[in-house]
Amino acid sequence: MSTAVCHTCPRHCALDEGQTGACHARANLGGEVRCTNYGRLTSLALDPVEKKPFSCWHPGSSLLSVGSYGCNLSCPFCQNASISQEGESGISWREVSPQELVVQACGLSDYNCIGLAYTYNEPLIGWEFVRDCSVLSHEKELLNAVVSNGAIEPALFQELLPLIDAVNFDLKAFNDNFYAACGLKGALECVKANIEAASASSHCHVEVTTLFVPGMSSQEDVLAAGKWLAELDSRIPYHISQYHPAYKMRERPVPDEELYAIIAKLQTMLETVIPGNMF
Repeated sequence: MSTAVCHTCPRHCALDEGQTGACHARANLGGEVRCTNYGRLTSLALDPVEKKPFSCWHPGSSLLSVGSYGCNLSCPFCQNASISQEGESGISWREVSPQELVVQACGLSDYNCIGLAYTYNEPLIGWEFVRDCSVLSHEKELLNAVVSNGAIEPALFQELLPLIDAVNFDLKAFNDNFYAACGLKGALECVKANIEAASASSHCHVEVTTLFVPGMSSQEDVLAAGKWLAELDSRIPYHISQYHPAYKMRERPVPDEELYAIIAKLQTMLETVIPGNMF
């Protein structure tokens, strides 16, 4: 029996023939790790760019947002667990080719659709689909936006980066214990490297989001993340989002006033800090 190692994310799953990795979307098929959720869409919607969220990139426009199933993290507070924590047999999906998707996006120009957003689950575990769609969309002068946890091997992310016009990184926390609680210890350095690479590029717009999770997040940690982002580029928009009970967590959110106090401190470091999910 041939074992194959997946090199998509820092988990490096070693898979026996026919075995699927922890992300639910990559498997050893014939001695090679392949994407098994390629083109299998669980979600398809026309969204405002602000919903992704992008606050400083083509405001007022929209993106055809697509998602599949699976994720290489297992956050206990996941708001999309019904797709991110499932495999092919756990949720309904339909197969859509890159060509079909780009044709559909081109037909939405009346709705100010400027391109595709790869989102909802973790899109980069199925990076082959993102790559193929992005090549075709650029040929049609459409843009590509990615909403990702950023926990993909930096070498692979560098290969994809020329195709990505905007990315919102979900920076879970600025300490690796948090990532360990989300099932992937050691991910932080990977995420930081990819944020650095994207922010250093001349073409890719970068925004970052952190969800403030009661009992897991701390003011000190968020401020440390803000300081690090400011050292990279103080113009990077930073979204601080309010947690609401989801998946395995039912804790009450921290008071909005507490988050606004943190945001006020972040605004002394960064030009744009945006509250999210506060209602």
